[in-house]
Amino acid sequence: MSGARGVFVGLTTVDLIHRVAHPVSTNEKVTALDQEIVAGGPAANAAITFALLGGDAVLVTDLGSHPLAELARHDMSAYGVTVRAVEPDNPVTPAVSAIRVLDGTGERSVVSVNAAARTVGAPAWLPSVLDGAAVLLLDGHHPLLAVAAARAARERGLPVMLDAGSWKPVLDELLPLVDVAICSADFRLPPAHPGSGVDLDAVGSGLRARGVLRVAITRGPDPVLWWSGRPDEQHDPGRSAFEHVVLVPSVRVRDTLGAGDVFHGSFAWHLADRPDRHFARQLARAATEAAQRCEFVGISSWRNHLRNRLDH
Repeated sequence: MSGARGVFVGLTTVDLIHRVAHPVSTNEKVTALDQEIVAGGPAANAAITFALLGGDAVLVTDLGSHPLAELARHDMSAYGVTVRAVEPDNPVTPAVSAIRVLDGTGERSVVSVNAAARTVGAPAWLPSVLDGAAVLLLDGHHPLLAVAAARAARERGLPVMLDAGSWKPVLDELLPLVDVAICSADFRLPPAHPGSGVDLDAVGSGLRARGVLRVAITRGPDPVLWWSGRPDEQHDPGRSAFEHVVLVPSVRVRDTLGAGDVFHGSFAWHLADRPDRHFARQLARAATEAAQRCEFVGISSWRNHLRNRLDH
């Protein structure tokens, strides 16, 4: 790829996906309508999206020499992602996510150990990976790796984007290094933290207090809420409430798996490709890609569509 370069630091999983006709009850055995085995995880999915949109994506992750790790590595390479594994010779089994997608509604359930079973440090070569990059995306998994990457990015004046799906202890240290936080509707600051609370305005206040310049909250098909501290994007500098929204295109939802990661990867691409573009326009383009992802049955089907669209 010849586009802007993005570095993605975080989790890679091997996703075993079954499409089922109805929710599976305890002790019930069902025959799946379809299955996929693909590379997944927040940072990995975002990196694939970034690459398929035309970017030069580098994924820094914990991926060793186990055969399942090779499967994930091969899958990402096929979509144009360069994988930099922190412990490439480690034979440990990578995290495997067991996923069920409900046919008809596209709703999904996920069971995974994520990065809980592994602690990895930051390799000496990590800062050099950021040379020449236009954006850094972190998913908060592998905390030592995330903090080291964020600090190196700050030294280089590189925008740091956080995929804030849920609160993680590392965020106390990480948030002051973050420029853009894209949060899920479930994201909350924990009790006893400044800005904690049950409403989304509290999230905005808490992140703003920690120095995050731009904040957005995705809410599935509902409008994306956003706030910016940039002078050219402020509406009322004295408020942290989410006064602005970006509409999400209405689509026929067939599969929601990975839609949030597609949003993050697409936003990272538009931030890297046109950093001068208004926050709302970058969010709108990301929302369009995420919505279109939901129209496709199977994540491989979506990825191949995106690749074919770029080729033509």
